[in-house]
Amino acid sequence: MNLPRSTYYHKPKNEADDDQKLIDRIEAIIEEFPGYGYRRVTRELHRRGDPSNSKKVLRIMRERGLIRKPKRRWIRTTNSNHPHRIYPNLVKNLAVTGPNQVWAGDITYIGIQCGFVYLAVILALFARRAVGNAVSSDIDTTLCLEALRMAIAHRNPPKGIIHHSDRGVQYASHDYVEMLLKHGFRISMARKGNPYDNATAESFIKTLKTEEVYLWEYRTLEDVQNRLPYFIEEVYNRKRLHSSLGYRPPVEFEDLFMKTQNLCPNALTAAV
Repeated sequence: MNLPRSTYYHKPKNEADDDQKLIDRIEAIIEEFPGYGYRRVTRELHRRGDPSNSKKVLRIMRERGLIRKPKRRWIRTTNSNHPHRIYPNLVKNLAVTGPNQVWAGDITYIGIQCGFVYLAVILALFARRAVGNAVSSDIDTTLCLEALRMAIAHRNPPKGIIHHSDRGVQYASHDYVEMLLKHGFRISMARKGNPYDNATAESFIKTLKTEEVYLWEYRTLEDVQNRLPYFIEEVYNRKRLHSSLGYRPPVEFEDLFMKTQNLCPNALTAAV
């Protein structure tokens, strides 16, 4: 046809405009969810009506330096050298098929200007939903009890639910075990030095550090107390897409499950 080779590679003039719109959408998502990788960004685009494929999203994020490599620090938070009873692991190979079957507790540290403060959290494993949390300058049983009381008040769990944690002295202490038994929990503990036995809680902490803690320079305990509960409830529970939940937020995943079972979603959080 006597056409130059370049004709076959001609791009419409509006393609550059379309790419810029996609870049703007990606940057808006990254601004809202700074820890997202390209897979979650792609899924969020799809939820917002943009059908862009993951390869294109990855290319753009690489070109614009939007793929983060988080910094890491490690502080020991588990002291399993204590005289209290150690309970067997009840969740190994257990399939969690509904809400309020298994809760998991864990503790992590948060760096501030003059040292560290500590976060205790309770997760409902079915939807990876954080149902209780507490922040304190002391890593003690009181911190963990505050998170547990919040979870119990919000969820009113049925008797027989499993509470899983590591073997730390806070979770094995008399006061904490007494609270669990009072509310009908079955107590489960991970094997010593095996983080995989509490993998969901470990994953939550990794997300918290990557997508919130490492992006802020907390100066005081009050800074952490003001910021973390908002991230946990409004971002992690209600907006952040979880690959293990079919790229849905925990609250949406639970609500969808309750609707398919013809149950009222509010039944899960009667005291909220």
